[in-house]
Amino acid sequence: MPLVTSTEMFKKAYEGGYAIGAFNVNNMEIVQGITEACKEEKAPVILQVSKGARAYANHTYLVKLVEAAVIECPEIPIVLHLDHGPDFETCKSCIDGGFTSVMIDASSKPFEENIEITKKVVEYAHDHGVVVEAELGTLAGVEDDVKVEAADSSYTRPEEVEEFVSKTGCDSLAIAIGTSHGAYKFTPDQCTRNEKGILVPPPLRFDVLEEVSKRLPGFPIVLHGSSSVPQDYVKMVNTHGGKMPDAVGIPEEQLRKAATLSVCKINIDSDLRLTMTGTIREFFDEHPDKFDPREYLKPARANIKETVRHKLVNVLGCAGKA
Repeated sequence: MPLVTSTEMFKKAYEGGYAIGAFNVNNMEIVQGITEACKEEKAPVILQVSKGARAYANHTYLVKLVEAAVIECPEIPIVLHLDHGPDFETCKSCIDGGFTSVMIDASSKPFEENIEITKKVVEYAHDHGVVVEAELGTLAGVEDDVKVEAADSSYTRPEEVEEFVSKTGCDSLAIAIGTSHGAYKFTPDQCTRNEKGILVPPPLRFDVLEEVSKRLPGFPIVLHGSSSVPQDYVKMVNTHGGKMPDAVGIPEEQLRKAATLSVCKINIDSDLRLTMTGTIREFFDEHPDKFDPREYLKPARANIKETVRHKLVNVLGCAGKA
């Protein structure tokens, strides 16, 4: 099966009450861990590449890694997606370079300018058989070059979505309902603490999601910044020399609820970074004599696979949907 677009994936996900996992990839081990989990669980998947990943690993290397995954996992549909494309030129480069889906993120621009930029990308992408994700509303947090202070974040305004989708022709829409980029999604002041002293973040704005869904029936919605920041791996990082106090993510039960509604794509990046970093820190701590990268990357890859498997089965609900 060659690389596909997300069109059919999202149609099935919307009707089936589940979401597709969109996992960020930066190197071979991450690609392998994700796709091996999806192959075993028979789950469709979106492998997404950010501007930062392209700068780090090179566009060609990343495309070829994903193409290798397609060869190794012919049973599952795989989308190659640009995450947070900052401008038309970046989106065009990815469209011309083999991506089957791109995101144009002009959400920081005024509404009319966002429409204008998004429409230009949509027209070029559709001419080349590629689908487009756009964004309304602004998420707080840090992801590669995307840095938004909490004070500058804003929820999506449901009254704008119909006009935006109609005028741009985008294929899916990322909205802001309280998720956030990075491993520090909320300050302690924004949270409460449970009986174990663990931070509990404020709930997602399902009222905004439900209103958007009413206005765009059948239209696929996307959630960015949706890592859950597993506390086991935060503890692993901190136990083995790291310093990540008060790292907190989105509760998985809220993401599962979103997946049963109109959310068809859920972006997960920080959880994989935490998994890899925690595993490698533990390995170095326990084996200070080791220096072969294969020896510490192998368990890191295996744990990424298990993290992804958990998401597919228990959070996204897309296991068995390939």
